[in-house]
Amino acid sequence: MEILYLLVPLAMLIVALMVVIFFWAVRSGQFDDLEGPAHRIIMDDDSPEITKQDDSGEDKK
Repeated sequence: MEILYLLVPLAMLIVALMVVIFFWAVRSGQFDDLEGPAHRIIMDDDSPEITKQDDSGEDKK
């Protein structure tokens, strides 16, 4: 029963730490755009530009 004197404050400390980390993540913009990166993968360019280098070191398109 005496272990509760240790476990209850320890549990409250862990919960408080988790709340602080969650609010830090929200304020730093971690949850701003959840769908954008997924759509960027699907909407890839159809015609990628491939550059070739000639002997002089200049790029040609």
